[in-house]
Amino acid sequence: MDQHLCTRPVLAVIGGGQLARMMQESAIALGIDLRPLVESPDGSTGQVVVDAPVGSPTQIRDVEALIYGADALTFEHEHIGQDILTDLPEGLPIHPSASALLYAQDKIAMRKKLTQLGIPCPRWAEITTADELESFAQKVGWPLIVKTPTGGYDGHGVRLIKATHDIDDWLARGKPLLAEEKVPFIAEAAALLARRPSGEIRSWPLATTEQAHGVCSIVTAPAQGLSADLMETGIKIGRTIAEALDVTGVLAVELFVVSTDKGMKLLVNELAMRPHNSGHWTIDGSVTSQFEQHIRAVLDLPLGSTDMLRPDCVTVMANLLGSELPEPARALPEALAVDPAVRVHLYGKEVRPGRKLGHVNVVDKDPARARDLAIRAVEALAGHSDKAANSGTEKD
Repeated sequence: MDQHLCTRPVLAVIGGGQLARMMQESAIALGIDLRPLVESPDGSTGQVVVDAPVGSPTQIRDVEALIYGADALTFEHEHIGQDILTDLPEGLPIHPSASALLYAQDKIAMRKKLTQLGIPCPRWAEITTADELESFAQKVGWPLIVKTPTGGYDGHGVRLIKATHDIDDWLARGKPLLAEEKVPFIAEAAALLARRPSGEIRSWPLATTEQAHGVCSIVTAPAQGLSADLMETGIKIGRTIAEALDVTGVLAVELFVVSTDKGMKLLVNELAMRPHNSGHWTIDGSVTSQFEQHIRAVLDLPLGSTDMLRPDCVTVMANLLGSELPEPARALPEALAVDPAVRVHLYGKEVRPGRKLGHVNVVDKDPARARDLAIRAVEALAGHSDKAANSGTEKD
């Protein structure tokens, strides 16, 4: 008998934050050994995984040790160098591949590729000098959005500027920057799907998203206030990108919803090739969560249903961004007392202002009620018990 068939599948993961932690929940159910490369043994994922080597994705020896005996390698963040990926031994499935991951790592490369594919995007330009920035501003008008091509996340590496001098420090580096028009969007949305190496794709319903200080704050699925045709367009955009870029695993496409003389349209903001904050609602709202689906996809297993668990309901996810409590879990009595429908997911992280410490999901027929309950539970976990108790709608 093939000895390989006598061992459980091993999935190596770069990163030890909350995304890998939530992958572990699905890995346990599937009987798959998750082996994450964590930054600290007491970090979010290191707390819950036995085989969690400590290391750095910038060190080839750490990554090589991680993948020894693994069936596949995947990621919970994009911060791994292309040089590391190309130096890894041949034969190990890497999902997404380095060639696909590039478009989630480099915003300029992403804009060039999507434009080439005819995918609708904001008007943009690659700029290095003040003169190039001024020239672009004359075409699209001030203010502008300027982004560093790599390394940014959750609002970092992004500036809204009203004049060239607002990014003098970035221009002084002499490196390319991505300048974009400030899109007059009326809402934001996210398309979420998963794709196997064999080509099978399954998409979740489009979701609407809300931001607070550049960080995703609230997600509602299915999307609210959008026509069925527009929602289908968002799903098609995601599928087109996944197939054209040969993305494997979960793909999240952040979208702007824009009103024009010809009706509503969607523009692609950014891409993520991994489980994404906009998909946390799937844990309690979908037949298959994004975390289980990502594991299935990167191991080339048949994908699960992306149907809503309760088709007559919406699911609202609210992020816990910082807390006045040293340990939010101590507020579980108040948070869970908000309503029996409240589902709390905490990440075991040290509390810092604005840090993603967890999220709350609520499934309900009434979108306003689901949103209210999720926010009230988050307020309790943030140490604002008075707001949790007194704000919002009455319980049914």
